[in-house]
Amino acid sequence: MTPEVPRSRRERPAKPALTRAGIVSAAIGVLRAEGLPKVTMRRIAQELDTGPASLYVYVRNTAELHAAILDELLGTIETAPERGSWRARVEQVLGSYTRTLFEYPSLARSAVSARPSGENYLNLCERLLALLDEGGVPPAQAAWGVDVLLQLATATAAEHATQDESSDNADEWDALTRALHGVSADTHPRIAALGPRLLSGTPEQRLSWGLRSVLNGIAHTPVPEGEPK
Repeated sequence: MTPEVPRSRRERPAKPALTRAGIVSAAIGVLRAEGLPKVTMRRIAQELDTGPASLYVYVRNTAELHAAILDELLGTIETAPERGSWRARVEQVLGSYTRTLFEYPSLARSAVSARPSGENYLNLCERLLALLDEGGVPPAQAAWGVDVLLQLATATAAEHATQDESSDNADEWDALTRALHGVSADTHPRIAALGPRLLSGTPEQRLSWGLRSVLNGIAHTPVPEGEPK
């Protein structure tokens, strides 16, 4: 058997130049294959055949990388249809947002504190603001309302992603269900009366109801006086 002759570095094809887009793309590949905990600067550097220090030129830290991943995935969110009430279209946009997070449970939890600032995040905010404006929501209330809507949708995705991913959380949910159904009417009469309703509804139904409740509040709750209009 003929021994393999080592190739000179000069004969090897040049590696593609590092770019922020390339780093984010590699990170999404690792996310899909191995999960968010594996999306570290060291792991992405291995994927790109470079050193971790090289990545810091384009991404400051892992938190910024996670935020960039989220922003990239926001580009897959469905646009609001032209027909239907503005409230229904807000629900459709945010429903698509939560479904995107449902696909990546660990990213859903990270999104609670992640601060994306890329083009896709700006497009999402612009889309929601346009729909609120269409519904006649005053600008100051719309400005604060977008944050509340995204918080609700993100927290909902993170909560249910955690329940689906961990057997411990499933056990905790079962324990809560037993506690609510077994509560004494003497000590907790309102819980006893509403026990089944406290846990009723699908995640989709609860999110829809929550969004409609928040939209009603945004439309009718002025921001504090003295805030910029």
